[in-house]
Amino acid sequence: MKLFIRPQDIASFKKHPLLKKYAQSAPVVQEQVGIYFDTETHELRKSDAGLRVRLAAKVWTQTLKAGGEVGSGLHQRHEWESVVHRAEPDLYALRKMIDVRGAWDHLLASPKFAARLRPIFTTTVSRTIWQLQLSNGSEIECVLDQGNISHADRNDAVSEVELELKSGKASHLFGFALELLKKVPLRIENLSKAERGYILHAQEKPGAVKAESLRLSKNMTMNQAFATIVENCLRQVQANAPGVIAADSMESLHQMRIGLRRLRSALKLFQELITLPEDLKEELEWLSDAISAARDWDVLATKTLATIRTDAVDDELDEVRQAALAKAVLLHQVAASAVDSVRYTRLILSLAHWLQDGAWRESLPPLKGKDLRKRLKMFSQDMLEKDQQRLKKRGRQLKDADAKTRHRVRIAAKKMRYDTEFFQSLYPSRETKEYVAALADLQDGLGSLNDIAVGDELLSQIEKDQSELTGITGFIRGYLAARAAEDECKVKKLWKKFKAKQFPE
Repeated sequence: MKLFIRPQDIASFKKHPLLKKYAQSAPVVQEQVGIYFDTETHELRKSDAGLRVRLAAKVWTQTLKAGGEVGSGLHQRHEWESVVHRAEPDLYALRKMIDVRGAWDHLLASPKFAARLRPIFTTTVSRTIWQLQLSNGSEIECVLDQGNISHADRNDAVSEVELELKSGKASHLFGFALELLKKVPLRIENLSKAERGYILHAQEKPGAVKAESLRLSKNMTMNQAFATIVENCLRQVQANAPGVIAADSMESLHQMRIGLRRLRSALKLFQELITLPEDLKEELEWLSDAISAARDWDVLATKTLATIRTDAVDDELDEVRQAALAKAVLLHQVAASAVDSVRYTRLILSLAHWLQDGAWRESLPPLKGKDLRKRLKMFSQDMLEKDQQRLKKRGRQLKDADAKTRHRVRIAAKKMRYDTEFFQSLYPSRETKEYVAALADLQDGLGSLNDIAVGDELLSQIEKDQSELTGITGFIRGYLAARAAEDECKVKKLWKKFKAKQFPE
């Protein structure tokens, strides 16, 4: 687990009572230099691998990290390491160690790849290491890294705490991190030094990340499926945190919002069996509100206003767009502050601790415990049938629906889509894809109408803040109202198309 620490908090961290309480010996300080290797086109990175040669205590060590995943700040990667005699990798020695196959394996065996391999960036770090044994018996290596990542004349400062579980339960690692957080402000660091180095080398910005594909097995119990689905949602939320913190990526904020909505849908899906603690529910609401406000203004500025086709008021229209963008910029800063806060870190660590600890399994009443052991396919069919019944019941009201009613249908369609995608791997591929596609079209149609309704409210706010724009905002609201009438007809057709689709069994 990687946690960012501000330089001004390092002295307090070193004096943290937990380090004194659990340390097995005095901390060890190492000066380290790491050289990361790849080709100019980053072939290793594209194969989800990283190759480093590091000098520490006068010994050069090569390390290949590949595959794995990052979730809730917990980095899980395959890793192979060996001593080398100089500041360059020994690919032959690495190939002999690799016991998990992937694209990286084929690269290392290629003489052409070896010829293209070169240093890409360098890390220079002063590392302080504590070996800890917690009262529950778990062993953790606690590392404080201070230094920088460099390429050419560009640098990126390193100031982070790294917690590595040597033995014991992952939940103990999250519990320990939460205890550290009570005394010292820390922030989850989603990017490894290697990822940050590549971003520095290519002068990139953190990119938006969509949900990973989710594969469930029919042999899974419901508690196994629940943990898999929630972890998948948390990874999407966390993967977009760097872009949200940068406050300049509309798409990162959008994808974090989707991740949060998927997470809340997953929790609601299993709520009859598994209940999230109230304090975590409230914190999720706080985070969702901080993200959603900025996204609404993004949509007005870049999507809703872009649908207005007229040359007559272009200059005035641009003034409204700029006003909406200015509001969006301010709210992106609010979202960035929320995600960059100790409160956010505590929320993510607490969610992960709750999930990893699994206390929700033991605390269930006997009947619910039996339900948890049911096969997943039976449960998914029951839940998706309920979703479908709810959607069809609300959809029957679309004929003469107002904005509030359409919003309720949209929420039901969105939940149905998320839940179907969670269980999609359990059903025939072609039929499920067709069903999800029809559901997505319906959701998009309803979403466009919702964007108009939300846009109307936001335009009224612009009128209050800038009365000189009242004339043009009135024109825009009238234009959008006329377009909404057209979109309502499209939604009714999409509803008929969706109703004709049968959910696969």
